[in-house]
Amino acid sequence: MENRRDLAALALSSQELSRKVGLRNGLRSSLLASVAVLLLGASLSAEARSVETAFGELEIEGTPKRVVTLYEGALDVAVASQITPLGAVTTRGGDGVAAYIAPQVPKIAIIGTPREFNIEAVVALKPDMILAPPGLDLTQYQLFSRLAPTIVPAAAELTSDAWKAQSRTYAEALGDDAAAVLEKRLAAIESHAAHLKSRMSAPQTASLVRRMPGGLLVMSDQLFATGLLTASGYQLAGSDLVKAGRPHSDPLSDENLSRIDAQTIFLATLDHTSNEAVEALASQPVFQRLKLASRQGLVGVDGQLWTSASGPLAAEALLKDLDSVRDDLHDQDRE
Repeated sequence: MENRRDLAALALSSQELSRKVGLRNGLRSSLLASVAVLLLGASLSAEARSVETAFGELEIEGTPKRVVTLYEGALDVAVASQITPLGAVTTRGGDGVAAYIAPQVPKIAIIGTPREFNIEAVVALKPDMILAPPGLDLTQYQLFSRLAPTIVPAAAELTSDAWKAQSRTYAEALGDDAAAVLEKRLAAIESHAAHLKSRMSAPQTASLVRRMPGGLLVMSDQLFATGLLTASGYQLAGSDLVKAGRPHSDPLSDENLSRIDAQTIFLATLDHTSNEAVEALASQPVFQRLKLASRQGLVGVDGQLWTSASGPLAAEALLKDLDSVRDDLHDQDRE
C-alpha cells in the first residue's frame, strides 16, 4: 500500500513538474505514461491472493501457466477452470486419467500413481504450480515446494463434503476466475441434486459397492459419491459395515450381503466391466434371496468416476448418471 501511495504522489509530482518546466505535450505524455505503467505494476502486485493450505498461508500472484496435478480432484478443478495441466497421476486401477475427463486432456503426461509420484517426471515439466493431494506428508511437501508453489488442501478429513473445500482451495490458487467458475458449478450441482431429490415420490434406499478381486466392498457414506447420493434423496444401506475413517469395508461374505440390500444397488468396477459384474451378481442365489434388491435395481457404474474421482466435473458426470438411472427405472416401471 505504501508503494502505491508513493507512486500516486509521483504521478502528481510529474504532472506538476511538467507544467512548471513547460515540457512539450509529447514528453509530458511519455512521462505520465511511464508513471502509469509503474502504478499498474504496483496494483497487480498488490492483488496477490492468500491461499490457506495444510502447511500454512501462501501468497500467490498471477495465473499459473504450467500446472501439475498430483490428485484426481485437483485435475478436475483445473480442467473445470479451463486450465490444462501438463501432468497428472493415473486414476485408481488404470494407466491413465479417468475416462470421464480423458477427452479433455488428451496429451497430458502421466507423472505417477495416487500412491507414488515420479519426481523426475515432475521436474521435467518445469511447473509453476503443483496441486497436491490432501494428506501429503511434510517431506514430500518440502521437496515439491522447491520446484514450485505447492497447494495442499487443509480439508483432509473423510467427510462427504470435503471435496468441496478441497476444490475451493485449488480454485483459489488458480486465480479469481477459477474461484468464480467453481462457485457457479457448485451451485448448479446442489440445484441438480435437489431436483433429483424432488422427483422422488418417497425416499429410496441405495448402496454403493465396488467389485474387487477379493469380493465386494461397501463404500463409506462419507465419500464424494455417497454424499451426492444422499443429496439426491437416497438413504444409504450398509454404512455400518465400514469402520470410522475408512473409505470402504472389508470384502463382504455371502452372509453379509443382506446388509447392503436396497432398492438400488450401484455396482462399481475399476476396469469398465460393470455390466458383466452386474450379470454375475444377479445370477447368484444369495442375491436372488434379497428382499429389496432386484435385477432391475442393480446398476453398473464406472468405478473410476464413482469411487476414485472428485471435483465439479466428476459431480456433474455422476449426477447425469443418476438422471439416466432414474429415467431407465421409470421407463421399466411403465412397461
